Amino acid sequence: MESSSNTESCDISETTCNGKVDLEEAYPPKSEGTVSIISRGNGLLCPEDFGLFQYEGFWYHSFYLEGVKLAQEQFKPQSTDIFLCSAPKSGTTWLKALAFSIVTRTEFNFSTNPLLVKVPHDCVPMLEVDIVKNMSDRNPEFPLLSTHMPYSSLPKSIIDSGCRVVYICRDPKDVFVSFWHFICKARPEIGFLPMDVIFELFCQGVSYYGPYWDHVLGYWKASLEQPERVLFLKYEDMKRETSVLVKRLAEFIGHPFSVAEETEGVVERVMDLCSFENLSNLEVNKNGRHRVDTPVAIENNTYFRRGKVRDWKNHLTAEMVQRMDWITEQKLGSCGLMFGGDLKP
Repeated sequence: MESSSNTESCDISETTCNGKVDLEEAYPPKSEGTVSIISRGNGLLCPEDFGLFQYEGFWYHSFYLEGVKLAQEQFKPQSTDIFLCSAPKSGTTWLKALAFSIVTRTEFNFSTNPLLVKVPHDCVPMLEVDIVKNMSDRNPEFPLLSTHMPYSSLPKSIIDSGCRVVYICRDPKDVFVSFWHFICKARPEIGFLPMDVIFELFCQGVSYYGPYWDHVLGYWKASLEQPERVLFLKYEDMKRETSVLVKRLAEFIGHPFSVAEETEGVVERVMDLCSFENLSNLEVNKNGRHRVDTPVAIENNTYFRRGKVRDWKNHLTAEMVQRMDWITEQKLGSCGLMFGGDLKP
């Protein structure tokens, strides 16, 4: 991933029409004259099929949108809070597991860690669900919170508080493939979901908490402007240099590994505990369920599919790859944030 400290040419403004993003202008269909899938009305999927509603330029399931608005109106952070942020399907589960293991490593040993009996999403409360809907249940001594909210929609109280933010992103092609598999399994009531139809929606910015590119861009710009407050991580870098970035993560969130811990192999034990291979084979992640009493109850195993880099090669056509890389270049290239690929239009 190439980066740049020059943000002057980085325009993250959204194309709007009557207060809403004009998706066909911001994320044009694949060929001139093509009618947007989301406006056809001929039986193909549209945002409403996923329970999606647009708010402040992003798409939300109604269950989460209520919490987003509550957070903006009511949430008061502590200066010690650490927010783990991401768009869905971009490394969220792994980041939560790593951060939780790092923060609690002196409280639990590696044979009693709650990650062994709880899905990571149940170990780190989610701002727009667990926190704002149960304010009184919050443990003031536990610093970790998570959210999928875009940076531009975070409560002003968080931005003004000086809280630390960790953001993880991923190649949009892998995010899309993971998203497609996820909704096929998590939303069986929708029926068969052709990949090309979901791909068109995703490319037009229609996905949970999407457009994905705008989501990434908001946190990228914040990390350039305030690197002491916002740590920007890339899933591919985490897979390639896990030890280095786990130590960087620990230092950033105020729980650095001591020389003695590194010598004793504590970093490696954190990595092993939180590895895809270990977590995906735990009984709780094979047969458990997440948010069982809500409209978005999901089998825990839905969060553990492959955890691989460049899995998109097994699913996307050359045309799909070319188109998505081109969108990435158009949306992120001027900011120095790239994921590689053939960028010809």
